[in-house]
Amino acid sequence: MTTTDFTTTILVDQTPKQVFDAINHVRGWWSEEIEGGTDKLNDEFTYHYEDVHRCKIKLIEVIPNEKVVWLVLDNYFKFTNDKSEWIGTKIFFEISKQDNKTRIRFTHLGLVPEYECYDICKNAWTQYIQQSLFSLITTGKGQPNATGKPQTEHEKELRQA
Repeated sequence: MTTTDFTTTILVDQTPKQVFDAINHVRGWWSEEIEGGTDKLNDEFTYHYEDVHRCKIKLIEVIPNEKVVWLVLDNYFKFTNDKSEWIGTKIFFEISKQDNKTRIRFTHLGLVPEYECYDICKNAWTQYIQQSLFSLITTGKGQPNATGKPQTEHEKELRQA
């Protein structure tokens, strides 16, 4: 069975614990403007990028060194007609060993090609996971959004819209 939910995978030399800790350091790879807890079961945090994207997320599953699952409680995109896209979707970070490496499988369950935001969101998640989270895990420094500083090319375009 094939899935249309967005998924991307990275492999790193670091341990599952190092990967787990980096995933939960959301300010280090997604946005410095995260408000709220990001590492414990039932923690809730908010993300915003200017007036373009806002969301509220709850950690609904946390298995140390194995898995983190987020539930999107609320979401707003300035650039979509359907303002409810993402609400009720789940974001999975699954950590496993593969040969002598640690594998991170990121899945945004519910982010499907039928969504108006799909192309922008797919490209943004790819950059945040494949580049920023990867860099945080492997070098200790990610490339999160900073106040007033867009991270992805799509965010730069949206900022000018």
